[in-house]
Formats: sequence, C-alpha cells, structure tokens
Amino acid sequence: MTAREPAAAALSGFDFDPRTRVVYGSGSLGRIAELSHELQGSRVLLVTDKGLKAAGHETKTLKLLNDAGIRVTVFDDVQPNPTTDDVERGLAVARDSQVDLIIGLGGGSSMDTAKGINFLLTNGGRMEDYWGIGRAKQPMLPMIAVPTTAGTGSEAQSFALIANAQTHMKMACGDKKAACRVAILDPELTVTMPASVTAVTGIDAVSHAVETYVTTKRNPVSQLFSRRAWSLLAPAFATVLHEPSNLDARGAMLLGAHFAGAAIENSMLGAAHALANPLSAHFGLTHGIAIGVMLPHVVRFNGTAVGDLYADLVADLGKTASSQIDAAEQLAEYLESLVASWGMPTSLAQCHAREELIPMLAQEAAKQWTGTFNPRPVTVVSLQELYQCAFNHRSN
Repeated sequence: MTAREPAAAALSGFDFDPRTRVVYGSGSLGRIAELSHELQGSRVLLVTDKGLKAAGHETKTLKLLNDAGIRVTVFDDVQPNPTTDDVERGLAVARDSQVDLIIGLGGGSSMDTAKGINFLLTNGGRMEDYWGIGRAKQPMLPMIAVPTTAGTGSEAQSFALIANAQTHMKMACGDKKAACRVAILDPELTVTMPASVTAVTGIDAVSHAVETYVTTKRNPVSQLFSRRAWSLLAPAFATVLHEPSNLDARGAMLLGAHFAGAAIENSMLGAAHALANPLSAHFGLTHGIAIGVMLPHVVRFNGTAVGDLYADLVADLGKTASSQIDAAEQLAEYLESLVASWGMPTSLAQCHAREELIPMLAQEAAKQWTGTFNPRPVTVVSLQELYQCAFNHRSN
C-alpha cells in the first residue's frame, strides 16, 4: 500500500471556520503587549501555574505587560488536570479585578482553566452548565493563549476540558466564543520543560494527529492539519529526546501540537481518548501516559476500518504497508516504540491499574463523547477487550 493524495474532484464537503490568529517563532512572546493592546486589553488576568513562575516565564510575561502600561492580575494556582474547583478559585480572582482580557500561559491545564474562567465570568453558572457545545449565551472576553508545552493544542480549540471535582471525570465544554483570539507559539518557552513533561505532552500531541486523521468527522481540512502535524511531530519527537535544547525540533513539536489541536477542532477524537479519561480519573495516571498505553491497541482495533489511512502515516515514516492490517500493526509498533523510548509504561499492569476494575472502566469509557467518533464503532464489550489487551500487553 502507498500513500494517497486525494484528487480535488473526490474531496468531500467541509465547513472550515478558523477563529484564532497564530503568531509563531522564537522570541514571539515579546509581542504579547502589542497583541494585548490590539484586543483593547488594559486589565489582564494572567492564568498560569507555579512551575511557570519557577521557570521565569511568569515574571517575563508580567514585565512585558507592565512595561506597556497594562495592569495584570495573576492567578498562578492552576493544578494538573484542572477541576471545577480550580476554575472557581480563578473566577474569584478575576471578579475582583474587573478584567477585560485573559491570557493563558502554560500547558493545557492553564489554557483550559483560563477558558473555564471565561465561561463563568461572562455567562455565570457552573462549568457543568456548559458541558457540551454552544451553551454560552453571552459574549466572552478575548483570550490570548501562550502554550509552554507541545501537547494538548488547546490554544487551537474552542473547548475547555475541565474535570468534575467530585467524580474527576472530564467534561468537554465547547463554544465558538471560547476560542482564543491569538495563540503565541514561542519555541523558546518549551525548552524549560522537564524530560518527563516533554514525553507525556509529546505523546498526547502525536495521538491527536493519529486519531483526528481517521475519525468519522474527518474532512479534507482536518486531515490536512492531522497529516502535517504527524510529519512534524514524528521526527522531532526523537530529536528532543536526545537534544532537548534544539530549538528547531522544539518548534516542530510546538507547531505540530498546534496543527493537531486545529484538527481536533474540525474532526474531534477517538476511542483512545475515551479509554484514557477513566484511567486518569481512577488511577491518577497522567493523560499522556494513559494515551500512550491505549493508543496502539486502538490503532490495531481500527485497522480493518481505516488501515488504508494508517498506510499514509506509515508512508510518512518511509515505510510501506502490504495491507490494512499490516499498516495498523506497523503504526501501532511505531507508537509503542516512541512510548518505550522515553521509558514510559506500555501496559496497564505497569501502571499498577487494577484488573478487576476493567468492567467498570469500560462502562465509563462508553459514556465518553470522543468514543462516538471512532472510525470503528465501539461498545462496552469492545472497550473492555481493549483495556484487557492493554493490561496483558508485553512489549517487544
């Protein structure tokens, strides 16, 4: 099997509605005050986390904004896998400051929390009220996203992924009004990531490229983003492992993660993400680790349905697949090798997951919205089988 480029006559219809301006390049954080002024921002809420403060990124951003006469209120208490409690605490800070612009600085947690604050500050209520799509009735504040990890691509999406503080199950709250007005992609900000963060966020970005390329909602635009993301992420991933200060590779990872995030906005995700969320909720697994364990098994499962599309991704690795099943197997093995190369677990047993909870996990995964877009339909039974495969898996 060889890679295919679709003929124009064969392209299906699509509705592409980009809403985020992208400013990319080393040193582009230096334009944050200029871009804030363009959005009429004079009282800014900066949403970030303690790690970014320790790395110096918060201080640098504050200086750039303050030197331009912009008043800044900081909420830097964002936690990994943000919950409704994080959003409520940030909301209290924002209300006291009468902000007119929000900046999310950090990984997906900071950007999602910033979006969550925006929902409640402008539309009231609780995050649960916005679970789904298009439930915000009032205009929202403009937002600038500054990712410091190459992972979620949240800056390219109109969704805030927030967990319920009691159940820890994630809620996807989406609205076009929540989309960032500007995304600043500065590779220099990602160099400070610890190797472990580079690994888990990188696997997440790769999974977005792989899943969005084959979902039932895929279209020519989403696949353009997915495949370009894949072509940037796959070679750069190995480079940043051995050369963490390589700005070209860091830039490829950051831009690839953004393109993959843009693909999500247009095509959604698949079963790997549906399977990953209950693992994070019950075992505290980092999202990227849960994805890294589950994605290869989902790829194998999908082989009979979209192996021809997987052959495109295999071809981008310089390989040739002899059949749909072979394409899926080659891609799955490659993904496993990426995960293993960073020393991350490749089975649920290695993650100390409890095998007796698999039936319950499958029930919860079946309720995850992303699973409905998987190219091969999934049921509680098939999801349970995928968990079992991941539990028993022994890597080569």
